[in-house]
Amino acid sequence: MNTETAPQEDRIIALLTHLGGIFFGFIPSLIVWLIKKDSSPFVAGQAQEALNFQITMLIAFAIAYVLILVLIGIFLLWVLAIANLVLCIVAGVKAYSGESYRYPFALRLIR
Repeated sequence: MNTETAPQEDRIIALLTHLGGIFFGFIPSLIVWLIKKDSSPFVAGQAQEALNFQITMLIAFAIAYVLILVLIGIFLLWVLAIANLVLCIVAGVKAYSGESYRYPFALRLIR
């Protein structure tokens, strides 16, 4: 989707949805998806994508916490935190430019 088809307001909401995942996990994307799923296809698609990614990150963090017992989990926690930060920023920038972004490594749980 290009900038001509996604209004400025929708692009800002999509940006905030992706960036909200850095601080609040899946909550912002769930709220935006539930509110916008019928009114804005662009925002709903980006919120759904962010929701799937944040659920994937939640599962990965849970596994990393369990793996702390064998010490590799400490390293994994750092890798996951950095990956979450970088990928959410990249997704936010793409969404703000009007492009639909798909996270790599995200489980597609919400359709």
